[in-house]
Amino acid sequence: MIKRDLSEIILKRLNSNKAIIIKGARQVGKTSLLKALFENKDDVMWLNADEIDVRSLFETVSSTKLKAIIGNKKFLIIDEAQRIKDIGLKLKLIADEIPQVQIIATESSSFELSQNVNEPLTGRKLEYQLFPFSFKEMCKEHGLIEEKRMLSHRLVYGYYPDIVVNQGNEIELIKLLADSYLYKDILQFDRINKHDKIVKLLQALAFQVGSQVSFNELGQICALDSKTVEKYIIILEQAFIIFRLPSFSRNLRNELKSSRKIYFYDNGIRNAVIANFSDITSRLDVGALFENFIISERMKHNAYSAKAPHTYFWRTKTQQEIDYIEEWNGHLTAFEIKWNDKAKAKEPKIFKEKYANSSFEVITPNNMEDFLCSD
Repeated sequence: MIKRDLSEIILKRLNSNKAIIIKGARQVGKTSLLKALFENKDDVMWLNADEIDVRSLFETVSSTKLKAIIGNKKFLIIDEAQRIKDIGLKLKLIADEIPQVQIIATESSSFELSQNVNEPLTGRKLEYQLFPFSFKEMCKEHGLIEEKRMLSHRLVYGYYPDIVVNQGNEIELIKLLADSYLYKDILQFDRINKHDKIVKLLQALAFQVGSQVSFNELGQICALDSKTVEKYIIILEQAFIIFRLPSFSRNLRNELKSSRKIYFYDNGIRNAVIANFSDITSRLDVGALFENFIISERMKHNAYSAKAPHTYFWRTKTQQEIDYIEEWNGHLTAFEIKWNDKAKAKEPKIFKEKYANSSFEVITPNNMEDFLCSD
């Protein structure tokens, strides 16, 4: 079993008197991670909230009932906890009345759990996100050279565990993943009134990876008003399918101040949305695929390293642009992402003059490991 970078973080946080919340899309490996950590322990209670009888246990609960359910177990793991009504209040009751029990809950969407947990468990929880496999994790598994040889494959099919470990059946499995799992939470969500529109919106976002997106323009494509587009994008973010990158501005006159780019957490899902699994040698969007890959992998790297820089892209009205910027401890680092190792990339003069203390780097397939694997 491939060792996840989040495993060591969770082990260090056990018995911290705080509930541990692990969030992430369906099928990224949350349950597998916990089974690997607790497979040899007999003091663990596992509850799967996808099961009706488990949800019914929590319909009317008291501290007496909870103590009877948990017994002498030291660890309580609740899988897909967002499916339990008012789960935050119930976790708070356990934390208050049975403090010796370590609570670990997983969620596949933040529609319910994050909203219901945040207030009841304020100061009582540690929250982490598990992503699909990362480039860094796969390098640890079978070496940098071998993983870089797989880059063209990863750009098309991504890093979902089931896809990685079942080579040869990628297309069938990723279609099943997208249709049966990723849309499951979204299309059952009662704030989605037009299911076909949100699928069309996902497709429009997939075609615009690496480009600025306009809610008005997306609305015209999908026949939705801009407010509905923004609402649906928030839902897609809550389902861990996409994330946005805002524009960077410090009041330079011609900087774009309120624009954004949107990326997919996983390249394979992006390609499934538009039903394009062509080899990269015949694709016109390879630059966008590589940019999505690098930025999503950097996000995983930062999350697992407990580093939380502010992240942006930068562009002016005269079309000068930087793909990705990190602001950390008062320092700006700008990155240009190039699929072609021989392509020339220079720091825009106006950016260099305005932000003289910033640094500038070019990320290509040749040096990407320095960006994605550094400690």
